[in-house]
Amino acid sequence: MTGPKVLSVASELFPLIKTGGLGDVAGALPRALGQLGVEVRNLLPGYPAVLERLKSVQPLRPLPNLFGGAGRLLSGKQDGLDLLIIDAPHFYGRAGHPYLAPDGTDWPDNAERFAALGWLAAQIGQGLLANWRPDIVHAHDWQAGLAPAYLALSGRPRPPTVLTVHNLAFQGQFPAALLDRLNLPHSAFAVEGVEYYGSIGFLKAGLFFADRVTTVSPTYAREIQTPAFGMGLEGLLRARADRLTGIVNGIDEEVWNPETDPHLPHRYSARTLGGRASNKAHLQRRFGLAQDPAAPLLGVISRLAWQKGMDLLLGALPSLAAMGTQLAVLGTGDEALEQAFLQAARAHPGAIGCVLRHEEPLAHQLQGGADAILVPSRFEPCGLTQLYGLRYGAVPIVSRVGGLADTIVDANEAALLDGVATGFQFAPVTVEALEGAVGRAVELHRDRALWRRLQRRGMTRRVGWSRAAEQYAELYRSLLHSRSLTS
Repeated sequence: MTGPKVLSVASELFPLIKTGGLGDVAGALPRALGQLGVEVRNLLPGYPAVLERLKSVQPLRPLPNLFGGAGRLLSGKQDGLDLLIIDAPHFYGRAGHPYLAPDGTDWPDNAERFAALGWLAAQIGQGLLANWRPDIVHAHDWQAGLAPAYLALSGRPRPPTVLTVHNLAFQGQFPAALLDRLNLPHSAFAVEGVEYYGSIGFLKAGLFFADRVTTVSPTYAREIQTPAFGMGLEGLLRARADRLTGIVNGIDEEVWNPETDPHLPHRYSARTLGGRASNKAHLQRRFGLAQDPAAPLLGVISRLAWQKGMDLLLGALPSLAAMGTQLAVLGTGDEALEQAFLQAARAHPGAIGCVLRHEEPLAHQLQGGADAILVPSRFEPCGLTQLYGLRYGAVPIVSRVGGLADTIVDANEAALLDGVATGFQFAPVTVEALEGAVGRAVELHRDRALWRRLQRRGMTRRVGWSRAAEQYAELYRSLLHSRSLTS
C-alpha cells in the first residue's frame, strides 16, 4: 500500500539553505518518511543560494501575480529531496540571510515574502498542479503558518493540515493594515482567527487553523501550555491540547557519524574511543588551548543568546576555571555576548578559546574532540547539539527543559549503577546549578573507565529519524482516517 502524499512547506531546507535546526529537520524528515512509503514534496523559496545549488530544474507553471510581482514555480530533485521552488526574484532574489537585511534588521516585506509561501502552499493543496495533489499539507514554523489559514478560510475542499512549531519564540507578527495585501478576509481578524494582540500573527494563525499541531519534544509540548514558556499563546495551546503532540527530532546519522565523518582528523567508534585523543589535541590547537590531554574540555556550539543561557555560562566561568576545565566556544549571536566571550578568552589564555562564526566542519570537530558539550538553555524545544554529542561521545551537560530533558538521562548514582546514564542535567536554570552539573562531570571525568562507559552508552542511543518518521506517518494516517469518517 502506498503512503500519503505530503506537501512539506518550510522557509529553509538543509543542505540547500539553513540558519538553524528548522533547516536540518525540514531536510532530514522527508528522506526518513520516504523510507516508510510517504511521498513528500518540499515547497521552498528560491533564494539565490538555493537556485545556485540546483543541478537541474524544470518550470512547472508561471506565477504572474504573486503578491505584486511575477515569478515561476519550478520543480527539481536534489540530495534525495523532491523540490518545488518558488522563483520570485521580487521576494527571494536577495543574497545572504533568508530573513535579515545586510544591516541585521528584518526585511521590511517579510510579511509578504512568507505569506506568498503559505498562499502558494494552499493553492497546491487545492489542485494548482495538474498531476500532483497532496493528501496532507505540513507547514513548519511561522514562515509557513498562513498555509493552514488560507486553506481553512477558502471555503473550498482542502486537505488536512499539520503545523510543526520548532520554536514558539519566533511568531511572525505584522501590522493589521496588511490584511488586504496578504489576501486575508477582514472577518479573519479576530481572536478565533489570525488576530494576535492587535497584529496579524502568522504562527498564531497556524496554531488556530491547523488540524493538528506538533512540536519537537513531549516536554516542550507540555511547557508551552504554561505562562512560563507559552510566549502569550499558552491559552490557545491549552484549548488545543487534544490536537497537540510532541515528537522528538532526530538527526541525520549519515552526516553525523564519527566512523565516516570526513571533517574529523581521526575517525572512531564506540569500540575505538581512544582515537578521540588526537581529535582533542587538534581541537586544543585550533582554539589556542593548552595541550593538556587530562584537562576536561567543554565545547559550546550555539547561538550566543539569552535563550541559550550564554550569559549564565559567562557567570560560571570563574568556577569552571577553578575546576581546571578548558572551554571552546563556536557560534555567533548578540554582540555584547560575543565581546564578553572574547574578553574571557583574553583573560584566560590557554583555557578559553572562541571562534565567533559558524563553521560546519569545526562543529563536527568539536563534537569529535570535546569531552563534554554544554547546552545550558533557558528553554529548548528539542535541541540537536546534545543529540550530536551523544552520537560522538561528547557527553552532554544540559538544562532540564524541553527536548533536553527528553533526550538525556542524568548521571545520578542510580542511573550510573543501572548503566542507563548518558549525560548531566541541571535545574533550575541558574549559574549555581550549571556549576554544580559541570562539577559532577569533572569529578566523573577523573574515573576514565566510568567516563568511557558513559560515552559508549550515549553512542548506542537511537538518535536517528526512524522513530520520529514513524510517528509523523501515523499522524498523517490518523488525519486521513478521521477525514474519511466524516466525508
